[in-house]
Amino acid sequence: MSIKVGVIGVGYLGQYHAEKYMALSGAELVGVMDINPKRAETIAKRCKCEAFPKLESLLDKVEAVSIVVPTHVHFTVAKTCLETGKHVLLEKPMTTSLEEADTLIDLAHKNNLIFQIGHLERFNPAVIALFPYLDNPLFIESHRLGLSLERGTDVDVILDLMIHDLDIVLAAVPAELVEIRAVGVPVVSKNIDIANVRLEFSNGCVANLTASRISTKKMRKIRFFQKDAYFSLDYAQRELVIVKKESKDLLPFSHEVLRFEKNDPLKEEIANFIQCIKEKKSPVISGEHGRYVLAIALKINQCIQKIR
Repeated sequence: MSIKVGVIGVGYLGQYHAEKYMALSGAELVGVMDINPKRAETIAKRCKCEAFPKLESLLDKVEAVSIVVPTHVHFTVAKTCLETGKHVLLEKPMTTSLEEADTLIDLAHKNNLIFQIGHLERFNPAVIALFPYLDNPLFIESHRLGLSLERGTDVDVILDLMIHDLDIVLAAVPAELVEIRAVGVPVVSKNIDIANVRLEFSNGCVANLTASRISTKKMRKIRFFQKDAYFSLDYAQRELVIVKKESKDLLPFSHEVLRFEKNDPLKEEIANFIQCIKEKKSPVISGEHGRYVLAIALKINQCIQKIR
């Protein structure tokens, strides 16, 4: 049985959602909808589905949707979809406020619907391979740098890019976040384009995160340090370096490099969404976890605003 799906918003990222659904055996891409009708028609033609002029007309035909619209309308669109009984895959960041996030989570529970948040890096094979090795990491350092002003500038770099690494860090550290220190600067847009954040947890772990969308050098890396082990992960190269102490002596250390074929994280994310609908199970990134990550991202933003 195929799940009938639609994509709401087929801009830079939404077009890829439509393409993945079109190619997925467990889904039937019924149609797309966009505020720009010509754009919707172009993507519909490419993906061999229908372009719907209004949200309501699309929702009448589908069981589930991907919502890939600008962040400031995430809540309005997702609320309508959940109220009409549609399963939702909502791109990150899930909303602009925690109150909005709570409303959506409550609606999903009330209507017994799958509500998944699009934190893409969780489906990176190197990230999946990393988590079983982690055992109370005490220092984490991440750098997500690049030139990415063609999209996402309706929000700051924390909600646009750093939120990926926040998701990984918050999932990896089994302790309460107790302190946030942050600095950020708007360079070419009206929002913060580069930021550095220091997170301190109740177990003593410290995480230092840097994100920039105005850097000519591209980097997407994160490193974890824990007792007797060190892990370096390159998101883009799908590579995980594992260095472990093998005895009580200073030496030797083992050194292993795991390289993974370049899979399609978006395809895996969408496949997980469809599987969760069919099997009625919780998604990898639930609405509750998406809210947790959003809460920290908003606190980081508040810290930066205080010192500007």
